[in-house]
Amino acid sequence: MKFDTSGLDDLVKKLSDGLPPSLLAFKTDLETNFRAVLQSGLAKMDLVTRQDFDVQAGVLARTREKLEALEARLSALEALEPKA
Repeated sequence: MKFDTSGLDDLVKKLSDGLPPSLLAFKTDLETNFRAVLQSGLAKMDLVTRQDFDVQAGVLARTREKLEALEARLSALEALEPKA
């Protein structure tokens, strides 16, 4: 699964900008290492993309609407049954 890395790039930049001046010479190497560590950690998590989440939320909403319609229909049919 491929994630949008713009947020990751922003986080890497914030981490590298927070480095003490004595480590600025290693900034490029540290940014590369920060990015690798963060990507590795995220890859180990069971995450879905925002797009996949939104699609599934839509499916759930439509399913809920259908269920509510079926429940209303069932109630109407039960009301028509003669009582014993």
